[in-house]
Amino acid sequence: MITSGLTSSKFRRCTGCKQSRQRCNSRFFSPRESFRCMHACQQMRKVMATHAVLSSGVSAWRSLACEKSELRLDLTLACGQSFRWRETADGHWTGVVGGRVWTLTQTEDTLWYHVYKSNDMHVHRGDMAGKGGVFVDEKNKSQMKCKAAVKKEVVTVNLQHDIEDKTILTDYFQLNVNLKDLYRKWGAADPHFQKVADIFTGVRMLRQDPTECLFSFICTSNNHISRIQGMVERLCEARGSLLCQLDQTSYYDFPSLSSLADSSVEARLRELGFGYRARFLQQSAKQILDNHGDKWLEGLRRVSYSQARDALRALPGVGTKVADCVCLMSLDKADAVPIDTHVWQIAKRDYKYAAANQPKSITEKLHKDIGEFFRNLWGPYAGWAQSVLFCADLKKFQKFKETPHLKREKEDSDSESVVTCKRTNIKSVKKSTVKNKRPKSACQTKEKVCVKEEQVI
Repeated sequence: MITSGLTSSKFRRCTGCKQSRQRCNSRFFSPRESFRCMHACQQMRKVMATHAVLSSGVSAWRSLACEKSELRLDLTLACGQSFRWRETADGHWTGVVGGRVWTLTQTEDTLWYHVYKSNDMHVHRGDMAGKGGVFVDEKNKSQMKCKAAVKKEVVTVNLQHDIEDKTILTDYFQLNVNLKDLYRKWGAADPHFQKVADIFTGVRMLRQDPTECLFSFICTSNNHISRIQGMVERLCEARGSLLCQLDQTSYYDFPSLSSLADSSVEARLRELGFGYRARFLQQSAKQILDNHGDKWLEGLRRVSYSQARDALRALPGVGTKVADCVCLMSLDKADAVPIDTHVWQIAKRDYKYAAANQPKSITEKLHKDIGEFFRNLWGPYAGWAQSVLFCADLKKFQKFKETPHLKREKEDSDSESVVTCKRTNIKSVKKSTVKNKRPKSACQTKEKVCVKEEQVI
């Protein structure tokens, strides 16, 4: 085994990251510079960042006041709206929003967030070099004079970042919308929704980047959530830019339209297992850039729901359901109600919805009719209400339905056992008192009579 690449041309693996030269974590050096590659990877390992955990201390975290009734991370981030979030620790979710990597967690009334800055690695490297005495001279007076000015600049920059981070997070979760009020209105209009809402609180609609939302949902045709997540991650790794690495997990930004429109994209995505979807992704990106420009998708936020949906449906690989998902989850069309087999079954099973002619699959007319049915029932935020029922119908969340039932059963059984115990205690006390009253002997009776006679005398 070759341990150093100083002179050997046969060097195939970096001894720093144990990867082939083509996949080495250090992308700053030519693959031929094996020794430099090895050295860089070893340094990267030393300063490797880890996923933040709130229990390690709150100093590196920021927070927003947000009750769980307004937002449940475990439901909202895992119900199939976005495919970029992973639970990296118990109750901690890490993902990419706005070109930044975040870890989110929550307590009963607070949303906590940690943002990984791209320059954190450089700071750590500088600290390490300083400890070695390479470029830090604490006695240098000119540096000491600059410290105060640098501190002020850093504080100003940090405050700006904090404001930007809060703005991004508030926009992403649409925290300006009062979810409790919406739940109350939907529950008043719909008894079935009220039953579901008692368990599935805090399911909030995300406001995603339109490009990411569109091209992620093109991958959803004939697919399931876990497989879609893998495809989206491979897409980002293949065409996006690296943002950071945490605990050996790399996080990438979502690819730009120009990156997806490249003629080589289809072949590359087919190699990565995208199948026929590879052509739709490349052609849709190219069509948008050729016919509309890179700002067109965001501009659809300013047109009506029907106009936005029809415009999206003109793209390759975008049907009515995908168009409705994009309208609802990124284009501010809260009344868009995406209809798939889950929602169709919900309409039939829970609302006794009967379509004319009983179609075997979801037709264009059926999609429109069910959408109108729910819009009439729930009002202008019908898409948000539908997401709650969709979430409650997913197999992965059935455990939440069982928990309250089990709790009630346990409470009932506990109360019954208490009553039973009390009855048993009473019976045992009675038995013990009965046992204590043993029949008295003749001598005891004679003694009592004698005592009585003595008292009378």
